Amino acid sequence: MTIKVGIVGARGLSTMKGFRSIPEAEVVALCDLNETLLEAQAAKHDIPKRFRIFEDMLEADIDAIVIATPMQMHVPHTLQALEAGKHVLSEVTAGVTMDELWWLKELVEKQNKVYMMAENYCYIPENQLILNMVRQGLFGDVYFGEGEYLHNIKHMAIRPSQEGRDSGRTWRHYWQLGKRGTFYPTHSLGPVMQWFQGDRIQSVACFGTGWNTSPEYRQEDTSITMCQMTSGKLIKIRVDCLSKRPHNMKYYSLQGTQGSYEAPRGLGDQHKIWLTSMGEDSIHWKPLSEYHHLLPERYKQITEEQRKAGHWGGDFFIVQDFVDAIKGIKKSEIDVYDACEWTAAGLLSELSVMNGGKAIEMPNFRGHIPYKDQIIKM
Repeated sequence: MTIKVGIVGARGLSTMKGFRSIPEAEVVALCDLNETLLEAQAAKHDIPKRFRIFEDMLEADIDAIVIATPMQMHVPHTLQALEAGKHVLSEVTAGVTMDELWWLKELVEKQNKVYMMAENYCYIPENQLILNMVRQGLFGDVYFGEGEYLHNIKHMAIRPSQEGRDSGRTWRHYWQLGKRGTFYPTHSLGPVMQWFQGDRIQSVACFGTGWNTSPEYRQEDTSITMCQMTSGKLIKIRVDCLSKRPHNMKYYSLQGTQGSYEAPRGLGDQHKIWLTSMGEDSIHWKPLSEYHHLLPERYKQITEEQRKAGHWGGDFFIVQDFVDAIKGIKKSEIDVYDACEWTAAGLLSELSVMNGGKAIEMPNFRGHIPYKDQIIKM
């Protein structure tokens, strides 16, 4: 059986090559309000069915929907898709309010359809390698991790006109740069949360640097969010989408009782690792590349076509996991509970930073939570 897929959001086609590389799935429909863009992208990718109205696409012969619209539309579109009986692969973040996350969790549980958040940074090969090494116990007991997303996106907040003049603000002006706190946490948080092997976030506390370079935006230059885990361990997230500096969107580090890992910082730096198994007298980094034999098997057997899907093959494997979940081969790799918790870290950070860095307790999205307990504790 071929899984028929529709994508809503013609600017968000990062999964296209992944689906093209999987015989069991086919992208048969594309939806976008911009008819010119819709027709151009559909023709470019040979997508037969084209829709300007999302509800019209939901009525078509489609099994699954990829939500690639702006952040504030992720939950509305996901809820509609689930209610129409479709499986959903949603771009990040899962939602933009805490209420939306509760709606999402409850409907996913009710509809019994596959929901997966497309956090592709979890699928970057080096992040998968570290995950595999954590599972094998090479880091011992991990107790500290960090992730950073440093990406100046000011140019994305203004829509340029044909004449080169500003022609209005995009959704990013409001839902990203118009927010305080770590508004875009999942790229930084997702891989590290997987390394912490089932631990949960107990509370978040956020601190900002103030408005030094771009006072026209509500977002501060840098926001730091500290996530205290239920185990007492710690994850640190930095998001900076305004500072004048080179990009570094995938810096991570991990510390355990038996080893440490750091991603590159730039200027010739490389992924590096130190393990006590190297010998207690050795206190020097080694290249992570020396441990590539510990990559998950599918990463070692990746084809060139799969690698070209994007993010060094990660965009293929995330689509493969979504398809496998639909087929019942495995559970959703990044399920609704992960999606809600990782997204909520950013939403609660906004409340924290506006209250002087006060620690805000993370709700537990797992299990049946009565409405009276769906609260934010200050």
